Amino acid sequence: MLENELKTLPDLPGVYQYFDAQGKLLYVGKAKNLKNRVRSYFNFTPKLCPNPNNSLRIQKMISEASHLEFITTKSEADALILENSFIKQLHPKYNILLRDDKTYPYIYIDLNEDFPRFEITRKIIKKNKIKYFGPFFKGAKELLNALYLSFELRQKKSCKELCLFYQIKRCKGPCEKKITQEAYEKITQEAIQALLNPLSLVKNLEHKMLEYAKNENYEEAALIRDQIKTIQDLSVKIQIDLAKLEDFDVFAVYCEDNLLSMVRFVINNGKIISSNHKILALKNQSEFDLNAIYKQYILENYTQEAPINSTRIYTHDEFEDMELLQDLLSKRFSKKFHLKMPKLGEKKALCDLALENAKINIQKHLKNENYLLLKEIKDFFNLQNYPNHIEIFDNSHMQGEANVGALVAFKDGKFNKNSYRHYHLSYKNDYDQMLQTLSKRALSFDKNPPPDLWLIDGGDALLKLANDIIKSSGANVDILAISKEKIDAKAHRAKGSAKDKIYTQDGKIQLNTDDKKLQFLQKLRDEAHRFAISFHQKTKRKQDLQSSKLIQLGISQGCIKKFLDYYGNFDNIFNASFDELKSLSNAKIARLIKDNT
Repeated sequence: MLENELKTLPDLPGVYQYFDAQGKLLYVGKAKNLKNRVRSYFNFTPKLCPNPNNSLRIQKMISEASHLEFITTKSEADALILENSFIKQLHPKYNILLRDDKTYPYIYIDLNEDFPRFEITRKIIKKNKIKYFGPFFKGAKELLNALYLSFELRQKKSCKELCLFYQIKRCKGPCEKKITQEAYEKITQEAIQALLNPLSLVKNLEHKMLEYAKNENYEEAALIRDQIKTIQDLSVKIQIDLAKLEDFDVFAVYCEDNLLSMVRFVINNGKIISSNHKILALKNQSEFDLNAIYKQYILENYTQEAPINSTRIYTHDEFEDMELLQDLLSKRFSKKFHLKMPKLGEKKALCDLALENAKINIQKHLKNENYLLLKEIKDFFNLQNYPNHIEIFDNSHMQGEANVGALVAFKDGKFNKNSYRHYHLSYKNDYDQMLQTLSKRALSFDKNPPPDLWLIDGGDALLKLANDIIKSSGANVDILAISKEKIDAKAHRAKGSAKDKIYTQDGKIQLNTDDKKLQFLQKLRDEAHRFAISFHQKTKRKQDLQSSKLIQLGISQGCIKKFLDYYGNFDNIFNASFDELKSLSNAKIARLIKDNT
């Protein structure tokens, strides 16, 4: 079949997808000419086989491929956008996966205002004369608080009369014209310079911290101490002094011990105001694809929704699609971008510094206990992905009432509560409830990219169910299920002694109760259970309250049950039309409900 599909390829730009015999997506690529690019993966004589000139990773992918699909586009730039979108949504097995659902904050100031304030935003504010600083990969809030503590700026968004901040000399009182616009602008410019050099704020913060401690306000002193540490961490310690007050970004990537490290420096007015780094575990060193990594890393840092710091980007290395990426960014933002690898001077020195930071980050990561445990879990359970991002699922109900599903996320070594989700469910048995929960999550992969691993609270049947859902979605997600030990038909959750079973693609595994891998998976499962139970209890209380309301209206339990079976929940009952309610009961009951909602 694959050989016949290769004959149908057009001489057009587009995206191609390789699938294995089970229909699982292996790889997504883009091409200027689909026919030439895809055929370059193969040798055709004496029989169809992988081209030995390609990397070992690509050769292995081709040896597993049995089916090919393609989508044509108007240009290679359009193909690059589509390729990046597919990789983020589906996580193909052999693509480098740099997905990141974070939108980093910027600090901005609207200079259209007479007395402007500094604010935090994650999106472009559509106005002229707005100045952006960032993105700040951490510490934006702390930096903003430090600004307002150090400079007598307008402290409140809306203020019509003098307030406490004026009394304690934290504000000059622009609301009652106690300061001229010219004098306020001078304060604003000083604050801007402090934003460009965050360490300049530390001295004033230290003074405030000592003042609080002296007055025995230890809580406030501790908050400022933490602010100071965050601001100190923002600054990259460098000796390079840029001669010009320029704005640009620097990117560098490095790979060692199967770990990929990426670094971005953001330079405003010749100063590094923030830096970001990312670590990704590869399956093996042969996965290191410089072109693919730079493309994805730069694209995820330049989304259409975010402000841009500069149109100039410097990279430590040259890569194949450099010019294409430059043209794509120019088209996306309607500004001329310049993407270069400097060979001499201060830009080259900054790129070298970024690379050095990438190397140091790998050494730090190798000593991290979380990394070692997750790597052990990956190897022990034969997972395809390093499980940096795990989603854990559980359901909760009481005799078929208040049915809810819960998703808990563990990412970058900690529970990520911003990614927790809960679902109202209509089904009443565990299997169908999990089907509904997992299906809802899979349907959102286009908006919220899938994780590396799903952990299901259940046994073999739910593992197979999750496998079917992931297979139908086309995403590359590993799956494990953990089944609680039963004692007298009840789940046994004793910490450190429960003999839970782990279900994998290769069969059932029972680890010793003191095994760190088991205890880690139990910790994840128990957090999902806690979250599911708390949401169930909240839902049940709400339902009891709503049920009580209907009972007080004189509606029988039998009639309420009939409504619930039909509508699924009380909100739908209260929102139903008079005619619908009448058809399920009678006019009197329908009128009672409509008159009291």
